Amino acid sequence: MPQSDTTNRQILLASRPVGAPTAANFNLVETAIPAVGTGQMLLRNRWMSLDPYMRGRMSDAKSYADPVPVGGVMTCATVSEVLESKLDGYAAGDLVMSFASGWQDYTLSDGAMVFRLDNNMKEPSQALGVLGMPGFTGYMGLTDIGQPKAGETVVVAAATGPVGTVVGQVAKLMGCRVVGVAGGADKCRYAVEELGFDACIDHKADDLNDKLIAACPKGIDVYFENVGGKVFDAVMPLLNPHARIPLCGLIAQYNATELPAGPDRLPQLMRLMLSQRIRMQGFIIFDNYGHCFPDFLKTMTPWVESGKVRVKEDRVEGLENAPEAFIGLLEGKNFGKLVVKIAD
Repeated sequence: MPQSDTTNRQILLASRPVGAPTAANFNLVETAIPAVGTGQMLLRNRWMSLDPYMRGRMSDAKSYADPVPVGGVMTCATVSEVLESKLDGYAAGDLVMSFASGWQDYTLSDGAMVFRLDNNMKEPSQALGVLGMPGFTGYMGLTDIGQPKAGETVVVAAATGPVGTVVGQVAKLMGCRVVGVAGGADKCRYAVEELGFDACIDHKADDLNDKLIAACPKGIDVYFENVGGKVFDAVMPLLNPHARIPLCGLIAQYNATELPAGPDRLPQLMRLMLSQRIRMQGFIIFDNYGHCFPDFLKTMTPWVESGKVRVKEDRVEGLENAPEAFIGLLEGKNFGKLVVKIAD
C-alpha cells in the first residue's frame, strides 16, 4: 500500500498486550494530513525505526517514559522530508531525523528532538541505526560507562543487533578482545567474519556456559547488557574485579508476565558486585547523553564512511507491515538494524 498525498495512515495501539504482542494489539487507520500552524512543520516520513524499547511503551507499567495511550499512535524515530514549514530554521525539502514522530506517513513537528541531515546522504536510513539512537547508545554506553582499555575482554549480547554491532566494532578499534553472543550460527559467523569479533557464541546452544568460558580465558572486563536472562547468568561467574556493566535493555524480559522460574539470583549478584567491586549502571541514552549527540556523529560518521564500522540493515517495505516486523523483532527474527521503508 503506497504512501498517499491526501491521507495520513497511522498505526495505533489498539490494546495493551499481555505477554508477547500480537497483530490484534495494532490498528491501521487513515486520517487527514494535519495542517501546519505557526511554529510548526509538516514531515513526510520516509523511513521508520523499529526498536525493542517500544514494547515497554505499549505497557502502562511505571517506566522512564510515558506509555503510548490506547488509541494513540505508536512512537518511533523517522527519517523525514520537510514538506511545509512555518518554523524558523527549516524549509521545504530539508531532510531531517525526528525522534518524536510515530508509526505514520506524516508528522506535525515543533522542532523538538529533530536533527538536520545532509540532503545528499547516501543511505538516509543509517540515521536510524548506526548514526542514530542505537549506534549512539552503543557508543556512549561502551565508552563512558564501560571505559574499555586495550587488552581487556569485552562481551556484548545481541551482538549482531544495531547496538551490539557498534559496541563490538568500537571495542575492537580501542584494542580490546571482543566476544559476542548472538542467536544462531549465521549471526555468529557474521560477527566474526564480517565485523571482526574475536569470537561469537550462539545463545541457543546447550553448552553456552562452556563456550563462553573458553572464549574468555582471562575473564570479562566489560559486559554490555541489553538482553538479560540466561546470557547474564553465563556472564556473571566470569566477571573480573572492577568489571563494568553498561545496561541499556533487557529484551529477554520484555514480554514476561511474571518473575522467572528458578532460584532467586539477586543475593548472588549483590555479593558478586560487592566482592568484585563491579560497576553496573543503567542509562537512557538521550536522558543521560543527549548533549553528546553532535560529537558522536563527528566521530562515528567518518568510521562508517571509511568502512571501519560496518553496517547491516534488515529492511521491511511498507508501513502496513510494521506490526508483523516488530513482533518478529522481539522474537529475534531480524538480522541487523530493523527499519521500515515508508516512501521513496
